[in-house]
Amino acid sequence: MHPLKKIALAVATTGWLATMPVAHAAQSDVQTQLAEARQEGSIWTAFALNRHLSPFNIGVKVEQGTAILTGKVENEVDKELATQIAGDTQGINKVDNQLQIDPGVAAEPGTKANMAQRFDDATLTATIKSKLLWNSVTEGLNIDVASAKGVVTLKGQAKDAEAKQLAGSLASNTDGVTEVNNLISVSARDTQAIKEQSEAQANSVREEFSDAWITSKVKSSLIYSRNLDGLNIKVETKGGVVSLDGVVANYAEKELAVEIARNIRGVKGVDADTLRVMTRSAG
Repeated sequence: MHPLKKIALAVATTGWLATMPVAHAAQSDVQTQLAEARQEGSIWTAFALNRHLSPFNIGVKVEQGTAILTGKVENEVDKELATQIAGDTQGINKVDNQLQIDPGVAAEPGTKANMAQRFDDATLTATIKSKLLWNSVTEGLNIDVASAKGVVTLKGQAKDAEAKQLAGSLASNTDGVTEVNNLISVSARDTQAIKEQSEAQANSVREEFSDAWITSKVKSSLIYSRNLDGLNIKVETKGGVVSLDGVVANYAEKELAVEIARNIRGVKGVDADTLRVMTRSAG
């Protein structure tokens, strides 16, 4: 049953019980069910308002302080985020996360209403982890991301200084980030091993990226950028070639949009001929 329906049913049941004599134990059971229904509703609402989790159909059930999550999400980042959000709900002592990982459930990015949400640390961390995962340069790196009140700390190893700098740029160019502490190390000893691992991963999965997956990730990356109004850019992909259409404020935004699209895994080329720069009338 839908969590909101369960809340309504529980509230109605409580009102009915108030007019009839019932045993204390039975009334206690109803109060427990009402509390669990409210917790389920709170978790479900938090998922629905979260731009990472809203595209997925996640089942929520609460039993004796344990939140049970079922369904499918796209990757481990989304699964971890679901656990954290459910665990932060008042009265939840444990999260039984039964969500399955299925890259095929990738959906369109959130609507404008979803994008207006508060940038909590868990969502900010998930956003940056996703951007690193989708990027062709940083996807194979072992980078830990932590966020605290908008301040992001990156730790781990990069294959070279360029990859470290790119990881920092992806984080700093994320809406909601106020500061980035880039503590990623570049070790000569590990550089070759990391580089070989990254190239092997990229080559092994390159053919798996569908046009729909690429379109979804380009759209999301544009929306997550603090320096772009990604909702005004239309994205289409055919044969791995991304076409950008719409209007941006200036040439710097156009260059940034092209760069973001070009660096998404699986992209073979970017066509931005129809991405127009806004013209201002004189006077």
